[in-house]
Amino acid sequence: MRCLYVDLDGTLLGPGGSLFADFDGSFTLEGARALQACARAGVEVVIVSGRRQESVFQASRLIGSSAYVFELGCGVVIDGELEWLTGGFVPSEEAGSIYDQLTATGAPALLLEAFGDRLEYHSPWSDGREVSHLLRGLVDADEVSAVLADAGFEGLRLVDNGVVSAHGGVVAGGLVGVALDRMHAYHLIPGGASKAAGVARHMQARGYLPDECIAVGDSREDIEMGAAVGTFWLVSNAAERDPTLADFVAGRAGVRLASEPFGAGVYEAVVTTLAEG
Repeated sequence: MRCLYVDLDGTLLGPGGSLFADFDGSFTLEGARALQACARAGVEVVIVSGRRQESVFQASRLIGSSAYVFELGCGVVIDGELEWLTGGFVPSEEAGSIYDQLTATGAPALLLEAFGDRLEYHSPWSDGREVSHLLRGLVDADEVSAVLADAGFEGLRLVDNGVVSAHGGVVAGGLVGVALDRMHAYHLIPGGASKAAGVARHMQARGYLPDECIAVGDSREDIEMGAAVGTFWLVSNAAERDPTLADFVAGRAGVRLASEPFGAGVYEAVVTTLAEG
């Protein structure tokens, strides 16, 4: 094992976005122990998150990592070098940020008009973003894809980045009173970008083979990282919060379900992989 690719919120970080919070809010060191086990074994740790670049940069600094993937794979930073993985969407003085360019296409407004009873901006975390339009609600991915395609936006996609909860001050906003079984976070991003693509680019730069790497996460988008690495681990809290994930991962090769949630699940994935290796 040479590299661990790990999601932040809902995976390495517990409720409230804390490295030291267990599923019930009590103090735990399991997430830190996962990082310690990697350090002792010489395993690189790369954060792969939907968060903004600055937020992921600070988290990477905190754990001593020199590489990270941000905004769901829209960008990757390796030893201080930034590479955009967004195809024709690149920040410029003329066109502005990628976020501004996506706004100019009209796609975000289209989605809010078509799914306004089930979708809204994920405020305050949707503010000040560089790339993705961050939304929350509950929509059918195929239905959204059809609406985007019919409007000529085949080059964009809405990515399901997992269930969000009341921890950390998340509120329902304009969807108060709407009967949603659960609340998911969604990112509108350029179609070629993904967490899997970000992981694959880092592996290429480092010369890692799939069997030398694992990934751990809690969402559908995280699960797709399994296509790039040898094994993907789904933390147990993911399946508990979103029962549809059980069918989503059924029959997928190289996908394992951790018996523990959050940081403890990451620790389980790391020590199990090291022991089996």
